[in-house]
Amino acid sequence: MNVMPPRLAPHLDMVAIDPLSDSVDLAAWQALAKGASDANPFFGPQFLIPFVRHLGPRGLKLAVVFNRTLGNWLIAAPVGRRRIGQCVPAATVWATEYAPLGTPLMDRAAPPEAVDLFLKALTTIAGTPLVAVPYLPLDSTSAAQFLTVDRGWTWTLARQASRAAHDAGAKGEAQFAAAFSGKRRKELTRLMRRLEEQGEVSLNRISGPKAAGVFEQFLELEAAGWKGRSGTALACQAQTAAFARQMIATRAATDGVLIDRLTVSGRPVAMLVLLREAGRIFSWKIAFDETFARYSPGAQIALFAMKQNLADPDISGADSLAVPGHPMIGPLWRGTVDTATLLQARSPAGRALLKAGEVDVNLAQSARGFARRLLKPRR
Repeated sequence: MNVMPPRLAPHLDMVAIDPLSDSVDLAAWQALAKGASDANPFFGPQFLIPFVRHLGPRGLKLAVVFNRTLGNWLIAAPVGRRRIGQCVPAATVWATEYAPLGTPLMDRAAPPEAVDLFLKALTTIAGTPLVAVPYLPLDSTSAAQFLTVDRGWTWTLARQASRAAHDAGAKGEAQFAAAFSGKRRKELTRLMRRLEEQGEVSLNRISGPKAAGVFEQFLELEAAGWKGRSGTALACQAQTAAFARQMIATRAATDGVLIDRLTVSGRPVAMLVLLREAGRIFSWKIAFDETFARYSPGAQIALFAMKQNLADPDISGADSLAVPGHPMIGPLWRGTVDTATLLQARSPAGRALLKAGEVDVNLAQSARGFARRLLKPRR
C-alpha cells in the first residue's frame, strides 16, 4: 500500500486502497465495521467487496486513516469523484441506490486530527477541493465528529430530508401501538382474515446460513413484479444478481441477513430483506406478489418486521432506507432518520464551491421529486 502524504500526527497515516486488493487488512477493516460509532453495513468488506467486484466504478478507492503504531483503522469509506447534482464535482463518499447511507466507518475514539486527515486526503484522491458526504444521519456521532472538526473546515448541509425508521424499547413499542391502531388495525386485520381464505398463511423470519437459500425466492418474487417489467429487479442483470447473491451469502454466514417472509400455502406473497449490523437493522429490499395486492402484503410484512425487531433485545432500532414520505412504510414505522448531504471545504477554491454545490444538490433533488410526481400513476 502506498501511504499518502501529508502526515498530520506521528501516529496517524492515510492510505487509498483498491478494495479488491490482496493487501487489504481484512481483519482491521472488519473490526472497524463491527465497532464503528455508527453502524453502516454498506461500507464493511461483506458488502463493499461484492459491490466493487460486480458493480463498482473503476478507480473507486477505500480511504483509510489508521494508527501506524497499533495498526488499527480509525476511519474508512469508499470515495471517488462525481457530480453531486448536475454540475459541481466533489470528492464523494460513495453512497448509491444499493447503499443509501453515507456514514463513514469511524472509531468512537477517532481524534479531530484523524477526521481532518481523512477530509484532506479525500480532496487529494478525487482531485477536487469540495468534499461531499451524502445520506449522513444528522443525529449521529459521525456527523458530530465532522461538524466539530474545525481546523479551517467550513461546512453546509444540503438535501435535508427525513425517512422512516423505528426505535427499540418502550419508544419503539409506542410507535408500533400508534401505527397498528384504530382504522388501520381493523383494516389490516380484516385483510389478513381475507388472505387466510386463500390458503394457509405463514409469517416467519429466516436468519443465518439458511437466508442465502431463501434469498433465491426473493429474487424470483421481485423479478415477477413491476421491477422485473421495468428491468430494475436484481435478477434482471447478471452483474446485479451476482453482486446480491455474493453479498447475501457472505453476510448470511455471520448472521448479518434477516429475511421476513409472508406465504400462502407455501407460496411467497411478500418478502423483506434486512441487513443487520452492530445491533441495528437496515431494510434493504422488499417485494410482493402483485396478484395479492388487495391484501396489503407490503404493509403486513413491514409490521411483522417491526414486531420481530422489537422482540429482539439485541436490536437497537431500524432504518427503512426508504425515500422520504414513502406512502407504505412511513405511516407504519413512526420513527425518523434525519439525513443530509454534508458539504465541506477548507481551501479558498473549495469554499467558493460550497454554495454552488448546495444549490446544485438541492436543484437536482427538486427535479427528481418533480419527475416522481409526474410519473406517479393517477388513481
